[in-house]
Amino acid sequence: MVIDFHTHTFPDRIAESAVASLQENSDTRGYIGGTNADLIDSMKRSGIDYSVILPVVTNPGKASHINQTAAEINKTTDETGLISFGGIHPDVEDYKAILDECASLGLKGIKLHPDYYGVDFNDIRIKRIVSYATELGLIVLTHAGMDIGLYPPIRCTIDHILEVIRDVAPDKLVLAHMGGWMNWYEVTDRLAGENVWLDTAFCLGGINWRDKDDHKPYHMMTDEQFIQMVGAFGSDRILFATDSPWADQKDYVERIRSMSISESDKDKILYQNAKKLLNFLA
Repeated sequence: MVIDFHTHTFPDRIAESAVASLQENSDTRGYIGGTNADLIDSMKRSGIDYSVILPVVTNPGKASHINQTAAEINKTTDETGLISFGGIHPDVEDYKAILDECASLGLKGIKLHPDYYGVDFNDIRIKRIVSYATELGLIVLTHAGMDIGLYPPIRCTIDHILEVIRDVAPDKLVLAHMGGWMNWYEVTDRLAGENVWLDTAFCLGGINWRDKDDHKPYHMMTDEQFIQMVGAFGSDRILFATDSPWADQKDYVERIRSMSISESDKDKILYQNAKKLLNFLA
């Protein structure tokens, strides 16, 4: 089994324009289109059984609609392999009501993206969300580190994360992009041993630049650095994730399978850790 813990899709009517806009902002190209059907096709080609869709709520007024849509996606998980989290925005009128709705809809977790909110991860509004989500048993997955399509400041730094851990003590906190994109050495030095999970989204392989001759000076981690982080955090704290459509699911599966780590570690990363977090019995 393989579970991709970090993917994105968009409603059919806006998928093409949404992907085009994100490609322009990041100077990259997606590997597939942005619809659920595109993701399902990619999963079939890649040997992936389930993909977790992470909606980003950029408008507080749309949070409830996005969560209702997530619940509709989850009604057909057995057929499609798609599992959608919910979302929230720190400026919603009643954050508890939105999170209660997520729980009542049976959503497994929520996605946070402080950079899109323009709000730091250690802001009291986000701390309250993380705290109540934890009370409800929801997984909290947050973007961490730089976002290649947005300008600084970085809204989820290691200092922010450590403050939230200290003040809120979440028990199901997942840090995307191996804890902080392009900041992996500090992640290892300061976060190893904390009660967090790291996902591998947009961290392995290469970046699919739109212009091969003129792009930003960014890079993915090396295989050696990834293996070092697995050793520092433990293989039971790493979740296989791609950030599809911004990474090739098939390539990511092959990369993990070819890593110089034990088969037991690979199984934990590829699906066992995700199953435990999701309380998923399939």
